[in-house]
Formats: sequence, C-alpha cells, structure tokens
Amino acid sequence: MPIMQISVVPVGTRSTSISKYIAASEKAVSGHKSVKSQLTPMNTIVESGSLRELMDIAANMHKNALKEGARRVLTSITIDDRLDKRTEMEARVRSVEEKMGKS
Repeated sequence: MPIMQISVVPVGTRSTSISKYIAASEKAVSGHKSVKSQLTPMNTIVESGSLRELMDIAANMHKNALKEGARRVLTSITIDDRLDKRTEMEARVRSVEEKMGKS
C-alpha cells in the first residue's frame, strides 16, 4: 500500500502559531474514510490503496491551508510505494520494533 508523509507549512501568517492552518489541512484527510492517517507533531502520515488518492489528498491539504488564509504554503511529500509485498504502516513499525527487541 502506498504511504505518504506530508508536511504542510504555512508561511506569511503573521503569527508563530500555525495550528489553525494545519487543522484546515487535516480536513482533507478526514474527508477520505478509506485511508489511514496519523497526525504527528511535524507531519502527517497517510496510507491508501491508491497513489492517485494520496496525490488528491496532498493537493487538497495544500489548498486548504491557502483557503484558511496563509499567504504562502510550502508542502513536502515523500511517498513509499512498495510493489513486492503488501504491508500496512503498523506492520512496518512493528518490524522495526521487533528488530530493536521491543514486542
């Protein structure tokens, strides 16, 4: 399953607080019931069965921050799309934790 890491950073907001812009961006994710997502302090991780859906979500997250009033938005995306094996984000984390001796 493709997994996307996306960071939406509004600039030109006249404030050091950006949570309202992030909340607006996150609405683009919550509108897709078929995806799994995890909001972190620095970015959002989104998993979907479709690369196209991830790209649509990314575009909408970016646009939502602009609609909220940000004068400029910087968006960074990393996509992991593994074709040889179907794994979900929890399985990937679990694999690393097992190798660290955590269970």
